[in-house]
Amino acid sequence: MRASNHLIGLLNFTTFLLSIPILGGGIWLSSRANNTDCLKFLQWPLIVIGVSIMVVSLAGIAGACYRNTLLMWVYLFVMFFIIAALIGFIIFAYAVTDKGSGRSLVNRAYKDYNLEDYSGWLEERVARNSYWRKIASCVRDSKVCKKMDTSVNGVPETADMFYNRKLSSVQSGCCKPPTECGYTYVNETVWTTEGGLVGTNPDCSMWNNDQQELCYSCNSCKAGVLASIRKSWRKVSVINIVILIVLVIFYVIGCAAFRNNRRIDNDEPYGEARMTKAQPSHFHL
Repeated sequence: MRASNHLIGLLNFTTFLLSIPILGGGIWLSSRANNTDCLKFLQWPLIVIGVSIMVVSLAGIAGACYRNTLLMWVYLFVMFFIIAALIGFIIFAYAVTDKGSGRSLVNRAYKDYNLEDYSGWLEERVARNSYWRKIASCVRDSKVCKKMDTSVNGVPETADMFYNRKLSSVQSGCCKPPTECGYTYVNETVWTTEGGLVGTNPDCSMWNNDQQELCYSCNSCKAGVLASIRKSWRKVSVINIVILIVLVIFYVIGCAAFRNNRRIDNDEPYGEARMTKAQPSHFHL
């Protein structure tokens, strides 16, 4: 009995530790929601799951330490639904981020992003005008475009230097015009039309050198935000999959240990001996 309690307590302590990276992933998404991704509801399911695992694990530890069968039963019951919720979150995360990526460009280290490359629930939500105004304001307030300004020995970088920079998806989509438009580089966030516009992309006419406007209303900016969200979610989902596998293994072991505890508490013999005790098949003289 004592060995089973120790095993259950150890498993609960381990699941408590596993809740920390899940909670950390939610907090990390929350920090990006305030600075880069600007989608402020995606992190909450992960935070709730992380906190739930933490609280339930503490209940399981208490149940193991004090041999409280009710607490152990509650732990196993609630943990089942938490694991189911985590599975649902992982499936949802991959389902809404399964499409979309940047387009490689000739003689450019960065990529361009097009909204038509994305589809589904997340794209529809981000592209909705009423919602996009909030996201665009968040991107603007994060000063992600202003942070692009750089110089070498006090000299502003040239066009060739800029073309060889690896920009984030938000910087590429929101802070410069699409490459196909044919704008001429002046600095990181100022571009002119000396050669005339050559692209048919609607974003070409939406670019504005006003530092409060830039391409925040462009579809390329929406695509850049979607690409950033996709990258963030995929990183967190990989960690969640690993944690999910470990949780399932520990849950199965915990169920077996809990059943063993109940068998010992009820003074029940193992396996076939129980049936033999209840209904002896023959008499011995």
